[in-house]
Amino acid sequence: MVGDYPYLRIEVAQHAATIALDRPEAANALSLEVVRSLHRVLDELASEPRMLVITSAHPGLFVSGADIAELAERGTEEALQGINVELFDRLARWRWPTIAAIDGPAVGGGLELALACDLRVATPRSWFRQPELELGILAGAGANHRLVDLVGLARARRMLLLGERMDAEAALGAGLVDALAEDALGRAGELAEELARRPWRALELTKLALRHASRPSTRDLDVVAQAVLFASEQKRERMTAFLSRRRARRSSDVEAQGES
Repeated sequence: MVGDYPYLRIEVAQHAATIALDRPEAANALSLEVVRSLHRVLDELASEPRMLVITSAHPGLFVSGADIAELAERGTEEALQGINVELFDRLARWRWPTIAAIDGPAVGGGLELALACDLRVATPRSWFRQPELELGILAGAGANHRLVDLVGLARARRMLLLGERMDAEAALGAGLVDALAEDALGRAGELAEELARRPWRALELTKLALRHASRPSTRDLDVVAQAVLFASEQKRERMTAFLSRRRARRSSDVEAQGES
């Protein structure tokens, strides 16, 4: 029996468990509390063969990325802990297939979360972007190697260096997502059922073989480079400016609602 976890909704079926992020007030941003909850639920679900479906509890919203308010306060020591890196690597190492069901933007750490899954299903309104350099840091939780593996070096360069946005159709054509569906979660469930018709041990060993067939990881470089950037003045300035703009937008939205 899966317990209650902050900011998560868990549904366990016969072959797969659905983990839905439920932090809409922060666009499902990956705070430290969310990351810790995800680790705990993975601990609980690992007791028997089970696929995972990662999604959002709210239509039109996947994961906006890491929690910028928390990142702005983190320094070199926290960056060296690889908080999101450890979670995404653990998801990538899950013994059985994992599927991301995406509806809406998958941005920054949200895209890296999806990249850590074996398969990705998106709705036509989904879109994808890595904006980390605009905040004075890098995409240090897997995008520097997983994105390259999926879309190729040239496209990955544009997304990582220029923050190029990719819409759902382009993502399907580039191989970033495996299927488009109006109901991404429903399609992910169908894929899980199809996978469940295979022998569990064969699924596990095939996933293991594919993981070792991939290109060398940039993980260690990502962690060290992020630690250097987390101590930079530009990182603090850019994240402070981002948070100020967000507060101004929210204040404006509240005032507009009051006038309507």
